[in-house]
Order: sequence, then structure tokens, then C-alpha cells
Amino acid sequence: MTRYRDRPPARPGSRTNAPTAAAIDRGHGIARVLSKLGYCSRTQGEALVREGRVRVDGRVVRDPEHRTLASAVRIEVDGRPVAAETPVTLMLNKPRGLVTTRDDPQGRETIYRCLEGLDLPHVSPVGRLDKASEGLLLLTNDTAFAQRLLDPASHVLKTYHVQIDRPADDALLSGIRAGVEDRGEHLAVRSVRLLREGERTAWLEIVLDEGRNRHIRRLLAALGTDTLRLVRVSIGALALGDLPKGAVRALTPDERARLERAP
Repeated sequence: MTRYRDRPPARPGSRTNAPTAAAIDRGHGIARVLSKLGYCSRTQGEALVREGRVRVDGRVVRDPEHRTLASAVRIEVDGRPVAAETPVTLMLNKPRGLVTTRDDPQGRETIYRCLEGLDLPHVSPVGRLDKASEGLLLLTNDTAFAQRLLDPASHVLKTYHVQIDRPADDALLSGIRAGVEDRGEHLAVRSVRLLREGERTAWLEIVLDEGRNRHIRRLLAALGTDTLRLVRVSIGALALGDLPKGAVRALTPDERARLERAP
């Protein structure tokens, strides 16, 4: 059952805190405008347009790339006006076994299972955690906020606790710090330290300031080490804390402000 803490505002009738259309959009394809307004994903917007369900100033538009200035037109879907949703940013403690997508062609369960029953606008994940990974994942309908966090130039720090299949000797830690070349990419870390270890396994804390596909798993595999568990515990100054697995909660204004100032 989905657990939700500090429930965010439901879809509001009054949008006094919503960004203006002008702030969201300076002229994009209509499908992208629908996404930026928080109405749906860009892919869903493209489908709505092609199905003839979207009107701009009373005229049906069937081209998803139809250039639209949201602040200067009336946009409707199925005859209902579309306006900017109040910004919502959530943190989720992602369970292992869920994929970070809305719809999965293979029919696997997705992170949106954790949002079932909640009255929310369309929210999208900020980055990804692979199916086998766990921990802190952000979701938002504020595309500008998401883009700032995902911009490689921002170097927002992300901290992971990683269980590996061997004790962590100095050679392994040195190899992680040095980084590896894999599939034409240099995989590096900001820092690594040993948290604890036993006879057969160890837990490491690894901090990244970039995020390539399966970054940590590939780096460790190149050093002859398997990843048993991978848990993201913080993004910038935002810590996962004691949020239960599968639960979501809204970020406080202070948490969001600190993320915007990250790193």
C-alpha cells in the first residue's frame, strides 16, 4: 500500500502559486508545451495531438511540433482549458524491482505504483535509478527545476551506499578513486570510503557528481567486483532519512531551495 507523508496540494482550483505560462514557455511545439505545463508527458502530448484532442485558440492541431506560445493562446484538451499546474516536487524511497518509467513495454512494474491513489498532477522522475537500485528518487512537474538538477554542468552531488561481493582492500579503493575506461567512457567518482565490511562483503559510500548509465555497477564490474545492493541516500543536501520504502512525500520549501543552490 502506498504511504504518503506531508501530502502536497491536490490539483488546485486556484493557481496563485503556479508559474505563469510566460515563465514556462517561450515558444515550443504544442506537445512540449503540454509537458512543460505539467499536464502530461511529452510522449503523451504527442499522442493527444495526433488524435485530434488538442485545440489551440479553438482550432484542432494535429502536428505535435506546432509552435505555440502558451502565454498568448488558449490551449484545450478534450474541450477543457489547460493551465500551468502548481509546482509539485516529491521524494520517493524507490523499492528494488521497479523501473523508473511511466509505461514499460515489457510490462514490468514501475515507480508509479507508489503514487497510486494520490491526487497529483503529472510528475516525471528527475533522472533514473535502474530496476535493481533503491533509494532517493525525485519526481516533479517543474521541468525547469528538473533540468537544472540534471544539467551536467551543475555537478550536483549524489551519495550512494553500495554493498559489494568482497572485502574492500586498498587496491580496490584506489582503483575506484582512479576511475576506469568502459565502453569509451571514463567512469570516475567524487569520493569513496569504506563504511563497514565482513569476511565476504563490504559496504562502501560512493559520491558522484555526474551520472552515466549504470555508472557505479559498470565501474565496479571493471574492477572485478559485483554490486549486491545499491541505495541512493542523498542528492545534494537532501537526505533520504527515515522515509519508508515505497513511501513518497513533498519536499519542504527549504529542502527545495537548498537543492536549487546545490552543490
